Amino acid sequence: MKTAVITGASSGIGLVVARELARDGWRVIAQGRNPARSEAALTQIRAAVPDAQVEMLLADLSEMARVAEFADKVSEMTGRIDLLVNNAGFTPARRVETADGLEQCFATNHLAPFLLTDRLLPLLRAAGRGAQIINTASVAHKFIKDMMWDDLQQTRKFSAGDAYTQSKLANILHMRELARRTGPDNILVNAVHPGLVQTNFDSHGNIVVKLMYILSRPFSLTPEQGADTILWLARGGAPDATGQYFARRKTASLTPAAQSDAGAARLWRISEELLAGIQDQARRRGRGTSGRPDEA
Repeated sequence: MKTAVITGASSGIGLVVARELARDGWRVIAQGRNPARSEAALTQIRAAVPDAQVEMLLADLSEMARVAEFADKVSEMTGRIDLLVNNAGFTPARRVETADGLEQCFATNHLAPFLLTDRLLPLLRAAGRGAQIINTASVAHKFIKDMMWDDLQQTRKFSAGDAYTQSKLANILHMRELARRTGPDNILVNAVHPGLVQTNFDSHGNIVVKLMYILSRPFSLTPEQGADTILWLARGGAPDATGQYFARRKTASLTPAAQSDAGAARLWRISEELLAGIQDQARRRGRGTSGRPDEA
């Protein structure tokens, strides 16, 4: 039985991917943040697939200690992962700093999947040739020229739109560098633009984001349509593809910034440095890297 780990699975695209993979006979370990929505999603999956092998874990992926704890729980539950779908996402209404001192959108949309993927790589390697990592990205990466390298956390001037589009560019850069690094392991790493999907994804957005979603409803996709390319990849639709960006089951165009190997490597280094700083802070507070108190 294949095992999939899916973040952001309490609604929308993630819920559909979890349900359909369970229908295909996969074991699914899903993540949600909101307890009520997560429980409702679990009930819905089991109603649609009575024999579903699915578990839902709660985790706030904006905090790196919670990300590490989630990874530890997954590692206790399985010895292999055939598919990791980094789908959880967040649209900001205003600038909020997490407990780690990070801008919340950057933390949730980029640094969380960066850390989670790193922690789960041994389980993906254990699955052998053909294990997959899929980042849910977006065409929104085209709405920003490049990463805001001199102020990634937007401490000087905050724009909700820039925060989101930068995070989607980061998803693609993460995918590119990860694909390069995992090539020898025969792990396939790709990113997907699901299309404009009507979900509760805009529930945290500001009034402009909410208005955009309302006006776009006549042209938007269902969660089932948005999940299609992810499921196509999961089912072996592009068996040799890695380091690619897909939309509607085809490779899609990228901006120069999203194709920059130098930018991908730079973001990787910065991400490692940020996580190292968070670990150092945790140790000084008497907490380990998993977010639990250090043992004597």
